[in-house]
Amino acid sequence: MAEKILMNEYKDLSKETWTNISLINDNILDWSVALIVLNPDSLYYGGYFKARITFPSNYPFAPPDFKFVRPLWHPNIYPDGRLCISILHQPGDDAMSGESAGERWSPVQRVESVLISILSLLDDAEVSSPANVDAGVMLRLDPKAYKERVKQDREKSKEDIPAGFEMPTHESAFKKEEPVADTFSWSDSEGGDEFGSDVDEEMFDDDDEDGEAGSGADSDEDA
Repeated sequence: MAEKILMNEYKDLSKETWTNISLINDNILDWSVALIVLNPDSLYYGGYFKARITFPSNYPFAPPDFKFVRPLWHPNIYPDGRLCISILHQPGDDAMSGESAGERWSPVQRVESVLISILSLLDDAEVSSPANVDAGVMLRLDPKAYKERVKQDREKSKEDIPAGFEMPTHESAFKKEEPVADTFSWSDSEGGDEFGSDVDEEMFDDDDEDGEAGSGADSDEDA
């Protein structure tokens, strides 16, 4: 069941511009994932954040494991690249963490929802219970230094861009197709002239018949 579900999810995500995925050793339970931030206002815009995501055999009843290949300086990312994010925690309420079941993993979640949640987390850090205490302190007390550290991680991540891979931008990913102008006219139709001629002749024929009938009616009235 897990393999079938994941294969469908893999096919769908392969079409997205904000991620680049591949299977590790052709194993559908083991993915190489790159997150590409397309929000130009984000500190992470332009980065290629490579990670590994592994799935349990009972997926989607249990969450996958996610780990950045290059750990990012972020309050909710452990120094080894693992994440502290509710959606990847085991299903059910957790009185210890204060997380409700609605915040944690559930079988209705999918890989796409996990990746989108992680992208959102990058620019919306939770500093109340950080996985990286030093990063949390820096974000609160010295945001300028924090931004500089994020910039370093972003530029370093570009070393993982595969050869020949064209990085999408905000403009290329959301470019709108120009509408096709409607240039059709009857004169472009091969049978346009003939069609027009037939219509005209029928119209004139009807006028003649009406005219004769009209004359007869006038004669009767005169009589």
